[in-house]
Amino acid sequence: MSDPYETTEAHLDRLLGRALNSFDLPDLLVERLGTALAHSSSLSTTHHSPSAGLWRETHWHTYLLADGGSEALWELAYRQEGDRAVRHEVFASKSDLCMAVTRLFGEVPARVARDLAASPSGGGPAGDVASLGALFAAPPPALRHREYTVEQSADHARRVLRRAENADRPGERLAERLRSAYAHQITQAFGGRRSLMSGRDAGFSLYEHAFVLLDGSEVSLWEVEHTATPDGRHMCEVYESETVARGAMELRARVR
Repeated sequence: MSDPYETTEAHLDRLLGRALNSFDLPDLLVERLGTALAHSSSLSTTHHSPSAGLWRETHWHTYLLADGGSEALWELAYRQEGDRAVRHEVFASKSDLCMAVTRLFGEVPARVARDLAASPSGGGPAGDVASLGALFAAPPPALRHREYTVEQSADHARRVLRRAENADRPGERLAERLRSAYAHQITQAFGGRRSLMSGRDAGFSLYEHAFVLLDGSEVSLWEVEHTATPDGRHMCEVYESETVARGAMELRARVR
């Protein structure tokens, strides 16, 4: 999601200012974007080739305009072989972005288009207009903002899964996917004490461990930490969804 502390005007100025090809955008499109009231940004795809020194990301930026319409921009951020500098280019359509990736990296356009279509933001602007309306109406604290840390994320995912004690913890399929994690963020979604049916109190905490994978997808692990055990010891459980994790906390509060 967008940074709730950055205005849409500042976001657009920063996006166009760093793009090497912003002068290629149609003048009418730039004028319409100048009336934007709200915006949303998301990571669409990520591709890395450490051995070749190549790296690229595509980002999807959607804008809600004053006339009730919307516009979208695709951004390509990349490094080329032997050059650590990050370059940015921006495009008015997905097809233009595909052609740029082909030009820079020599990939087949059909494959690039397929990757973008499979990404969370690849479905086009229609679904974003309603969400942007809600985004504009919502107060900043309600907005979800991720700040991923690029570090030993695959190892962090392995440690989270290793300490899970619940029998229905995520299996090898998800563990295999998380081996390609390169960035993550930890967010506490709940923390407090609950009265158990036994009469004593127990502490409960819920954490979201969000990961970015090398294929550009995002995966979350939901970790429940609690002391709702017969002897009051600390226990960790891990689930693939927030709904299941919260259901597990309710169950522990009832049956222990």
